[in-house]
Amino acid sequence: MRGRAASLRGRIALAFALIVLLAVLLSVSAAYFVTRAQMNAFVAQLVALVADDTARALSREYGAAGGWTTVDRALAEAGYLYPERPDGEEHDGRGERPERGSEPLVHVDRVRVVVVDDAGLIVRDNLAGLRPGVPAPELGGTVAAVVDPASGRPVGAVHVDVEGAFLAAETHGFLRATLAATALGGALIAAAALLLAAWIAHRITTPVTRLTRAAAAIARRGGNTLLPVASADELGRMSAAFNRMSRALQTQRELRRRLIDDLSHELNTPLCVIRLEAHGLRDGLQEPAPTAQRIIGEVALLHNLVSDLNWLAETDSGELPLTRESCSVSHLVGAELQRWQAQAQQRRIDLSFRPWSAVPALDLDRTRMSQALGNVIRNALQHTAAGGRVIVTAGVAAAGRAEITVTDDGAGIAAADLPHLFDRLYRTDESRTRGTGGAGLGLAIARAIVTAHAGTIAVNSPGPGKGTAVRLSFPVPG
Repeated sequence: MRGRAASLRGRIALAFALIVLLAVLLSVSAAYFVTRAQMNAFVAQLVALVADDTARALSREYGAAGGWTTVDRALAEAGYLYPERPDGEEHDGRGERPERGSEPLVHVDRVRVVVVDDAGLIVRDNLAGLRPGVPAPELGGTVAAVVDPASGRPVGAVHVDVEGAFLAAETHGFLRATLAATALGGALIAAAALLLAAWIAHRITTPVTRLTRAAAAIARRGGNTLLPVASADELGRMSAAFNRMSRALQTQRELRRRLIDDLSHELNTPLCVIRLEAHGLRDGLQEPAPTAQRIIGEVALLHNLVSDLNWLAETDSGELPLTRESCSVSHLVGAELQRWQAQAQQRRIDLSFRPWSAVPALDLDRTRMSQALGNVIRNALQHTAAGGRVIVTAGVAAAGRAEITVTDDGAGIAAADLPHLFDRLYRTDESRTRGTGGAGLGLAIARAIVTAHAGTIAVNSPGPGKGTAVRLSFPVPG
């Protein structure tokens, strides 16, 4: 379990690290290429400006001298003449030796300037790469025309370009410095991002680890393990959902334990009676006819209990088939009252039907609804004393739903028992005797059948001794 959590945490941290690394690499690459493009554009603009300025200076010098004889002076004044230095000493553009300790008078930029006449012959190459008078080869850089001021006709051209080695060295040096600064910033960002990734991974995996441990604890011990809910985000909602599931499981365990205990009680009681009666009959202590009648009664109780449990098993598994048909509510209630009228008269209870409005026909399974309504009426009769009343009413409520209500003036129900009336095998303290209480499955079966018809069932009682009302509500078709 810990290995899995650590693996998940490692994968999350690694994913963050890869994303940050990719982002840093993209940022550094973008900065490198954008800076390089911007530098190339700047150099191109600078060279174009130098070409235009140099062409104007050469035009003035050509007009003043009447030719190319003073071209060196124009280049020297512009600062782009690099004279030969056989003695290894520096010279300025006029061939003079600068004073020691003074600033150099020539540009340190290695800018190449080549002057070509109108016949395409070399006039001057400031880097002495081409001899004067030879045809000019294919020259790169920026070209600007040299014009005779007197006649306005072109007399040649000047080619200006930055020395490739110098430009590459300067560009690479600047880019290396930029790259180093960007890489350092990226490394700091990556380190901070990794720390953040580790914190986020810990925050994400901690609830998952707790959830795994709690689930394992429930699987081992079956306890009610709850998780701390430290936030309202998805992780917090996950922990809250697990806590609800854990409480529901605990409730189900309690209900199962109670179901088993109650079933044991319900089965043991008739079995003990049958055994005692059989022993008495064997030993000649009991009369055969009444003893057999009592045994038959206990077997009937067992049969009813098993039948009720089968009904509940069908509803739990979703296998409760419904054969729906258009059913008159008045006829359904009338048939049930006729069915239970004999028992009501035997117990001297007034059982009556009082519809308070017309009820349209409903799509119901007549057999199953008869069982549900019969269970409710039987409960009402069992908990109503002699001389009491059980009234069945029916009508359409203001909400547009058909309602059937069974009201008695019998024993009533305590407020503490109301939430548990539909629990299986639940019987109130007043109905614990088997003579009146039954097995405690009638209302659970009734609710299952009503729910299968998209209806609702509810029980209301003012309190012990004040009667009970059970209301069944169904949607009206159309």
